[in-house]
Amino acid sequence: MKNISILGSTGSIGRQTIDVVRSNKEEFHISGLSGNNNIELLEQQIREFRPRIAAVMDEAKALELWKRLGKSKTEIVWGLDGLIAVATLEEVDLVLTSVVGMIGLLPTIRAVQGKKNIALANKETLVAAGEIVMEEARRHGVKIIPVDSEHSAIFQCLQGYRMKDIRRIILTASGGPFRGYSKDELQKVTVAEALRHPRWNMGKKISVDSATLMNKGLEVIEAKWLFDVDAAQIEVVIHPQSIIHSLVEYKDSSVLAQMGYPDMRVPIQYALTYPNRLENHYEKLDLLKVGSLTFEKPDTDCFPCLRLAYESLKIGGSMPTVLNAANEVLVELFLQGKIGFHEISERLEKVLEKHEVVHRFDVNEIMEIDLWTRKWIQNMTI
Repeated sequence: MKNISILGSTGSIGRQTIDVVRSNKEEFHISGLSGNNNIELLEQQIREFRPRIAAVMDEAKALELWKRLGKSKTEIVWGLDGLIAVATLEEVDLVLTSVVGMIGLLPTIRAVQGKKNIALANKETLVAAGEIVMEEARRHGVKIIPVDSEHSAIFQCLQGYRMKDIRRIILTASGGPFRGYSKDELQKVTVAEALRHPRWNMGKKISVDSATLMNKGLEVIEAKWLFDVDAAQIEVVIHPQSIIHSLVEYKDSSVLAQMGYPDMRVPIQYALTYPNRLENHYEKLDLLKVGSLTFEKPDTDCFPCLRLAYESLKIGGSMPTVLNAANEVLVELFLQGKIGFHEISERLEKVLEKHEVVHRFDVNEIMEIDLWTRKWIQNMTI
């Protein structure tokens, strides 16, 4: 039996991970959970799975949860230290990190240093500190197993092959809810429309990132670190049906693809069971029912966030850290109705132009750059 901790168990990926575990209780034991501040759902999860420890971000919420649980043997902790405690439990074999944002960076690094394998669903960790995280993973003999459907697809297509034989990686994207919109139409879109993803059921932040194509830009940067390839080897293709989750082309012109209906439980299950596979009862792909698959070039004129992500990756150093931090703040401002959809990319480009790139840094310096970026964006908004 594999002991796991789930960081972000009350979010979209976390809830689907719980579904996978619930269907395979003989395979997994949940030792740790974290649930931001959704203590109602976290309480249900604790009562069902009885983890050794659970974390929330707010101390008052932690006290309320402790009172709700009464005589439960689960230890309740809070804040960043609480997340780290959940991620570094001695008996844990694998940590699934699905928290959204930079808050996932330090717990992931501490888990790696504790020689825990990582099932990674937190893009920001590799976008902001990919070189550091992957070096730590190599140093400690830790596997970083991607959970995102696109990176899981690439990971699966690479099994049994040599990295030096790769010609390119092709990341597919649904195109989001505004595929085909003009610049004028994008000026008028609402938060509700941005959250209405055509294929995937995701959290608010990731849904907006998908609408701006920033989600794909972050995935390009993440792929560079996960698979040790150059930016020029990573191509993005719009695939509205979301049946092909990504592809790998080898130097002999062979192209391998991983396919299936959009269901995050499939890559989650593979990350939990790797290198093995388990039977499940999810919907099976019927190509006759699908009928046809189509592909388009991404429109980086109307959706410049993807272009900015590529440019940040090519510049390197601290630029992806700034890209990530600025995007987090701008998406939140958009969700709060304080800026328009088109202003996300406009303001993002301004802060990237302002930033003086640093090429050698440690985790503490990354956090300082992240904080500078957030303050700069907030000051722009005032």
